[in-house]
Amino acid sequence: MTEDLHGQHRHEIVLTNRNTMEVSGVVRVESFDSEEFLLQTDYGYLGIRGQDLHIKNLDLDQGRVAIEGQIMDMSYLDVHLPTGEKAKGILGRIFK
Repeated sequence: MTEDLHGQHRHEIVLTNRNTMEVSGVVRVESFDSEEFLLQTDYGYLGIRGQDLHIKNLDLDQGRVAIEGQIMDMSYLDVHLPTGEKAKGILGRIFK
C-alpha cells in the first residue's frame, strides 16, 4: 500500500453505479451483514449501509475491500475507542 506524508496508508473509496464499492486503506472488517458493514480504516471507522450487501473481494494484506449490493449510505465515525467489543457498540449507535 502507498503511504501518505503522515505515514498512514492511502485511503480511497470508489463507488460505481451505487452497487459496487471499492475501499483501500482498510485495516480490518469489524462487522458485516447484508445491510451494514463497519470497516476500520487508517482514517477512522467507515460505516456502510444498504441492501443485499456482500463482500466481492477481501485482501487485508493490501488493505482492500470490495462490496457489492445496493449501497444507500456511508459515513465516517470519528470516535476513537479500542477495537473489539466496543466496535459493536459503535455499530449499534450508528445503525439504529
